[in-house]
Amino acid sequence: MQRLCLIKKYAVVTALMLVCLSVLNGCHGREGLEAFQIPEFFDTSREYEITFWAKNDTNKTQTAIYEKAIEDFQRLYPNITVNLRLYTDYGKIYNDVITNIATATTPNVCITYPDHIATYLTGTNLVVPLDELSADAKFGLGGSEMKFDSPRMEEIIPQFLDECTIDGHHYALPYMRSTEACYINKTYVEKLGYALPDTLTWDFIWEVSEAAMEKDEDGNFKLNGQKVMIPFIYKSTDNMMIQMLRQKHAGYSSEEGEILLFNDTTKELLSDIAAHAKSGAFSTFKISSYPANFLNAGQCLFAIDSTAGATWMGTDAPLSDISEDKLARFETSVMAVPQFEPANPQMISQGPSVCIFNKEEPQEVMASWLFAQYLLSNEVQTAYAQTEGYVPVTIKAQESDEYKDYLSRCGEDNALYYDVKIQAAKLLLKNIDNTFVTPVFVGSASLRDAAGQLIENTVKSVKRGQQVDAAYVEGLYGDISSLYRLDQIGIQNMRVGSQRQELGKLPPTALLLLWSLAAAWVGIIVYAVWSKSRNRQSRS
Repeated sequence: MQRLCLIKKYAVVTALMLVCLSVLNGCHGREGLEAFQIPEFFDTSREYEITFWAKNDTNKTQTAIYEKAIEDFQRLYPNITVNLRLYTDYGKIYNDVITNIATATTPNVCITYPDHIATYLTGTNLVVPLDELSADAKFGLGGSEMKFDSPRMEEIIPQFLDECTIDGHHYALPYMRSTEACYINKTYVEKLGYALPDTLTWDFIWEVSEAAMEKDEDGNFKLNGQKVMIPFIYKSTDNMMIQMLRQKHAGYSSEEGEILLFNDTTKELLSDIAAHAKSGAFSTFKISSYPANFLNAGQCLFAIDSTAGATWMGTDAPLSDISEDKLARFETSVMAVPQFEPANPQMISQGPSVCIFNKEEPQEVMASWLFAQYLLSNEVQTAYAQTEGYVPVTIKAQESDEYKDYLSRCGEDNALYYDVKIQAAKLLLKNIDNTFVTPVFVGSASLRDAAGQLIENTVKSVKRGQQVDAAYVEGLYGDISSLYRLDQIGIQNMRVGSQRQELGKLPPTALLLLWSLAAAWVGIIVYAVWSKSRNRQSRS
């Protein structure tokens, strides 16, 4: 009886082990996708239907550019149908991709950010690495079989291409690039008795912002005669913290994914920000609303936002969101974000990239690759760059006669040639060598959010009357680290030899060990059954 019970226990353990192995193997190859292999040729005799997920800011001009790009591409490749799906937020694209991974219904081509791609890579062979595709003589960048003037690898701005590198491989192509700019009410700055310096500094921004807070005996601000004045508003506080730390040569993260954000420099920066939030001289988009609305109403002196938001900025902004009677007349200057070291400017490079998702059919992936390349053609690059303060990602497009003509007509009208928009583009073109990017790893998107949340929470706490001191910041560090699971991200990314295993994927050695254990248990059970049977035979 004891031996029979033992056998039953062995059987249960073995069954559980086999179930676990099947689950682990299911995670290991969840979508059943093999690594993409470049086919010898692209089969033009077959029909392909691919999906393209893109973002626009309810900008009909951008939508029209996407639609024209698809139409022109399909004219070159009539066997490829491209279905466009538009989003108004990159976060929504990210969430939908994550959701669709489970059902194997990811898009073919997707405009996204490298931080998001790093998360997509936790699935086995989900995103196609582009190194070999880019170098392919026939269908790579500038390939001989392309039906349009595809840019060569060396014609893509190196700094922009480097942003698409994860773990030493290119998983995306840059689509458009922007940076942040400080949009300034120069009229009000000069009214306060200040002259704009050649390079903005944080000290200058803070000093002028505090000077703008003076009120008259009726409680109106002297500068604008209104009840409302927020001299300095920052749109993306994640970029604010990241750039401040970079300029201070302080930690944010390592290339391997070590979390370095919670340091003494961050604590000092939060203390300074709290002081200006307390006086009312500083606020954020999440707390107060769009910087452009306050700037255009004469209620803000320094509005920091992306160069891609330039058409919302200024008295004559074509996309201004406030009514005519609320507009203030002023001269707008566009400058780089404030610096701690004017001689060594540091500004973040950002903007959408294009990735390709793997599919069971390699020819379908090839169709996606051809369309992704078309988005880098001069026609698409130049047209899209003209909609906002973006710049094309290729040297070829930047040096084209059409783009140069566009830049030369700055201020010719308040639509296509809106001066603030073109000033913003020129700002980035002038400072490409001064731009930087943050390391990309699984969890880097969460770290970016955490950097901004430190500022948001600090400003909110000040407005609630809380004291921001060393104890407050230490508590804030713990709260933010827990909220965004940064302690887990740091442990996950700091592995031996910096070799991060993809989530849900077991290395071959681990699988071999588990199968060996299962085989051992099976052997034990077989032996026990054989032994029991032999004993019965001997008794008979």
